[in-house]
Amino acid sequence: MLFFAAPILFYLFALNSGLAEGWEEKRTRMIDVDLKPRGITSPEVLKAMMNVPRHEFVPENIRGLAYADRPLPIGEGQTISQPFVVAWMSQLLVIEKGMKVLEIGTGSGYQAAILAELEARTFSMEIRPNLARDVKIRLNLLGYEVHVRQGDGYYGWKEHAPFDRIIITAAANHVPLPLLDQLKAGGKLILPLGNVRYYQNMTLIEKDSDGEFHTSQHGQVRFVPMVGAAQE
Repeated sequence: MLFFAAPILFYLFALNSGLAEGWEEKRTRMIDVDLKPRGITSPEVLKAMMNVPRHEFVPENIRGLAYADRPLPIGEGQTISQPFVVAWMSQLLVIEKGMKVLEIGTGSGYQAAILAELEARTFSMEIRPNLARDVKIRLNLLGYEVHVRQGDGYYGWKEHAPFDRIIITAAANHVPLPLLDQLKAGGKLILPLGNVRYYQNMTLIEKDSDGEFHTSQHGQVRFVPMVGAAQE
């Protein structure tokens, strides 16, 4: 896949002239063209997608592509997921205000910001030190209250468990058992599950009041692989 960088001077000019590059209009188009027609119907998710400035989570040299419905590179071999996938995973989780949500794979911080906009108590783990450092700064500057921890998300965040919802934003060929243990009864966990080199199935796991798990699949996706203990 090719990415075309727009001149940085153009963006500086636009920002300095108060035009802000038409970001709000681009978000509106993203919702009307890429989200609603493809089944994103949750008012809360649509509002969050409208409110979060995705361009702030994209490297400056490709910021012109921020609202295209496609993943974009953020460095260290990682990507920011396409808007539809972020909205889709968020909708499948059915997040309610005040829920405690754990994200595995903070990356740029965009999904975490969406969770915060949904008024979830958001905890997010990133295994790569540089990304974890940068995302803490970014989310803080943008005013999102997200607890970010650098570490291997395979083991979860036991000190804050159990969680109402868990979202894994990297491909895994199995479900990490520590995360299932940290899921509250009545909770949901979502992840791209399957062959990490090719394609995965978007998989939703629900834990009932008896601690039994029920699994459903929601279509084919392709994510970057989960690393750390997931590959051992």
